[in-house]
Parts: sequence; structure tokens; C-alpha cells
Amino acid sequence: MGLLSCCDIVVSIDMAQFAFTEVRLGIVPAVISAYVAPKIGPAAARRYFLTAESFGPEEARRIGLVHEIVPADRLDSRVAEIAATILKNGPRAVATAKALIPQVLSKPRARAVEYTASLIAKVRTSPEGQEGLGAFLEKRKPSWIE
Repeated sequence: MGLLSCCDIVVSIDMAQFAFTEVRLGIVPAVISAYVAPKIGPAAARRYFLTAESFGPEEARRIGLVHEIVPADRLDSRVAEIAATILKNGPRAVATAKALIPQVLSKPRARAVEYTASLIAKVRTSPEGQEGLGAFLEKRKPSWIE
């Protein structure tokens, strides 16, 4: 569950069951709570950390732990599709976008706006940004797509 909470994209099979069962063992989900609580929110954390109840993929999606649910026989192909979609994007842009999220969420709005304005100026003028924008304007694929 801690690993799921650290994932950028989570695809679950339709028959999966989830639970935070530490309290059944007389312990607590302390180590993973720093990752899980922000992902699922305080209300879901209170319920599931205290009850250790199992829940299915629809509930996991509702609380933000899972993004998508597929039949078991579609799991590998769906994950491959998502990975292929990511690979169509500028590699540095993907890494920068991933790093952007915690930066924006941890700053007051005014500081976040200042940070993002500076970041987009830097990214637009980078070699990858110039290649991507050039490819768009020239109606061609960027160099990172084979």
C-alpha cells in the first residue's frame, strides 16, 4: 500500500482487494503514513488505518489510491499503453513535470506562481523545449519519438 501511494499512476485489476492491516497486528502504518495519508486524504486514512477493513478497487479509486481499473487479462497491455503514452513526451519535460507537482503543492499560491513562471521560461528555452515547439510548428514528430 505504501508503494501504491508513491506511484504516479496506479492501474488495478477489477478483483483486487486493499487494506491497511497493521492495527490487526497491534502495530500502526507509521512508515507508510507519510506517503499514504497525503494520497488518500485524512478522512480515508482515519477510516482505513483504524478499521483495517478491506476495500475493493472502486473504493481505492474513489479515495485516490488507484487511477484506473481493468480486468486482470488487460492489466499488462493497459500498463504498456500508458507507458507508451509517456514515452511520446519529452523525457526531460516528464521529469520536470513530475518534480513540479510537489513544488507547487508545498508553496503558497503567490510563490507557486512565481516558481512556475520561472520554470516555464527555463523549459521553453531548453534544447528539448525548442525541439518540441519546433516540431509542433513544423507539424513533425519531435526527435524523441522514433
